[in-house]
Formats: sequence, structure tokens, C-alpha cells
Amino acid sequence: MLLCQNQIKNAQEPAPDRKWLCVELPVTEYKEAWHLQSNLVAAKYHKTIQENVVLLLEHPPVFTLGRRGGLNNLRVSENFLEKAVIPVIQVERGGNITFHGPGQLVVYPIIHLQAAKLSVVRYVENLEEVMIRTAADWGITAVRNPLNRGVWVGNKKLGSIGIAIRRGICFHGMALNVNTSLEPFQWITPCGLENTEITSMELERSGNVSMKQVRKRVKHHLKAVFDITLIMTRLEKLKINESKPDT
Repeated sequence: MLLCQNQIKNAQEPAPDRKWLCVELPVTEYKEAWHLQSNLVAAKYHKTIQENVVLLLEHPPVFTLGRRGGLNNLRVSENFLEKAVIPVIQVERGGNITFHGPGQLVVYPIIHLQAAKLSVVRYVENLEEVMIRTAADWGITAVRNPLNRGVWVGNKKLGSIGIAIRRGICFHGMALNVNTSLEPFQWITPCGLENTEITSMELERSGNVSMKQVRKRVKHHLKAVFDITLIMTRLEKLKINESKPDT
């Protein structure tokens, strides 16, 4: 039986939940990106955006505290951080305290887990797999640890995961240390874990690692691991209602 032209076209196109809009951003203030995520969650919930969305970006230096985070894991004084011009921000993601800064690739997928047919555990494992495969592209063997989420090179943490779910929509995401300064991690108890070292791809590689190339490979692995099509777009093309953020 011959398929009509429309049937062939529909068979070739991925289902709506398999298409993710991808926005690459420059270094973006944490609160600005946080506000953007909240508006995207609202847009997904109110169905003004049908597709899942993923943001790729870097942050200026900032410490964030997850739901289990507390200032007790900060090893320096707040006065020290004020002089260093590094804010500390409490957010709703899971996990404890962590550091974000230039040279760390942050990936924020805003997706409806049920529509994507993903459990929370499977979703987290997929994010870990993206980081593991990306590290392997540079000859770095990273592994997951079910007791301490993220990816590790030996006993050194290379990438972190912290997510939140609002009305079935997942946001926040993962942070992979590419060539970021590791000094600020010495000012905290990372993720609340004592005797935990932090590493970067550049440190493990003992040489330069291009952020541009890492972004490219992360997008490649997102497509493969989540079995999706990434559609590159610009922020201004997304239908975000600034007056109706989800709270």
C-alpha cells in the first residue's frame, strides 16, 4: 500500500514531545536565568509553548543553596564574599550548596516529565549520561554514583545535578566544569559532602578545553541520550508571558 505524501511527512517528523527548542545564551546573571526558567515553566503549563526547552549558558560567579543547602557549608564569611562580589542565592532545586562561574557549562532543560515518559530517576541518569559521554570525548573517564548524584572522576566531582519540579514541569538541571576556576569551591563544603574534591575537564585533560566545542558535544549527546531533535532558536522567539510567572 502506498502512503500519501502527508502520511510520509508525518512519519518522518518527530512527535511534538521529541522536539526540544534549544537556546544558547552568553554569560547570564543567575537571577536573570532563574526568572527566565520560571517564565518558561509558566509558558509550558499554560501551553503557550508546546515544546520542551533547553537553555545552555554560563553564569558569573555565584553560590547557590538548594533545598538541603545551608550557610553552615560556607567556609568563608559573608563579608569575604561581599568583598569578592559573589552573591549567595537560595533556590528551590534539590541538593546543597554549589558554585557557578564562567567556564562552567550550565544546562537547564524545561520539560514535562510525564509527557516525555521519564521518571525523575531516569531523567537524572540521562543528564549524568550526557556529561559522561561529553567527558569521554576528551578522553576523560567519568562515572555516576547513585548515592551522590552528578558525575565523578575517581573521588573528584566533575559535574553536578540539581532539579526542581513545578506542576509536573522540571527545571534547573546540570552543571559541567569545563575550564572554570576551582578556587571558589574551596570556600564551601561542595554539595555538603566532606572531603570532596572538585575537578574540571581542563584539569583532568591537563590542557585547554574549548567551551565552544563542549557546547557542541553536549547538544549532540542530549539528542542521542534523550532521543530528541534539537531545534535551535533565539530567546526572543519564545512565547513567554512576562506578566504570568509561575509561583
